[in-house]
Amino acid sequence: MTMSDSAGDGTTSAVAVPGALTASGVSPPRRRSGTTLGYGLAGLAVFFGVLELLPRVGVVSADYLPPTSRVVEALAAEVVEPAFWVAVSDTLTSWILGLAIATAAGIAAGVLISVVPHLRAVTASTIEFLRPIPSVALIPLAVLLYGTDLRSTLLLVVYASFWQVLIQVLYGVQDVDPVADDTARSYGLNRWARIRHVLWPTALPYVMTGVRLAAAVALVLAITAELIIGTPGLGSRIAVAQTSNAVPAMYALVAVTGLLGVLINVGVRLLERRVLSWHQSVRGEVVL
Repeated sequence: MTMSDSAGDGTTSAVAVPGALTASGVSPPRRRSGTTLGYGLAGLAVFFGVLELLPRVGVVSADYLPPTSRVVEALAAEVVEPAFWVAVSDTLTSWILGLAIATAAGIAAGVLISVVPHLRAVTASTIEFLRPIPSVALIPLAVLLYGTDLRSTLLLVVYASFWQVLIQVLYGVQDVDPVADDTARSYGLNRWARIRHVLWPTALPYVMTGVRLAAAVALVLAITAELIIGTPGLGSRIAVAQTSNAVPAMYALVAVTGLLGVLINVGVRLLERRVLSWHQSVRGEVVL
């Protein structure tokens, strides 16, 4: 069994619901986490092995794609420098602040638009007009307003991440069972009580999906802003390595951004499982 998982950008993808039954009435086999981790590590080993081999056999020039061993050496040199950790801290600060602001604003706006009569119909065209605008198109505005300050990065991060959360909240509220809502009304629950006991439990899985999507988008925009605008962080450090022709260091820093993305994704998924431990889609999801 699958359900539609909207990414907040107008696209949808089929997502398997853990614990659901197939058409034959039999639960699909669950992949063990240890096996999945083993496959993932094996894939990474092959990937880095290919990157080590290509420049050494002359398929590509080592000046443009250094072997993995040289990138690892450059990474080892980076991690002992205090400036590297300052850059990591700056990037994570931009990421967490932007994500927190976007999440709070997206949830508040989504609930407000959904519960106020006719407000969703009034704002629908505005949302559909603003949502497709790429955040990078706002870079000139961000530089004009804030220069290379942290606020320039936050403007881009919040704008991009906000829509991921908002759209998921709107979908979640739309999924509220009208019978449950009518029953809550018949028992005399006021609007706040209905939001807390009926709307929020239904919308929470959608909210967590929005947060997971927004977390990845926030990291991408934080590094993009640092790379283009020059605000402090890993992105600006990558730009400095590129302009100084320190190619192995540049690839090492790019690899660090990828590692940050993996860690953030794992962390958000663990948070999602913890928050939704009561939900059917999470219970019994992983077999150790």
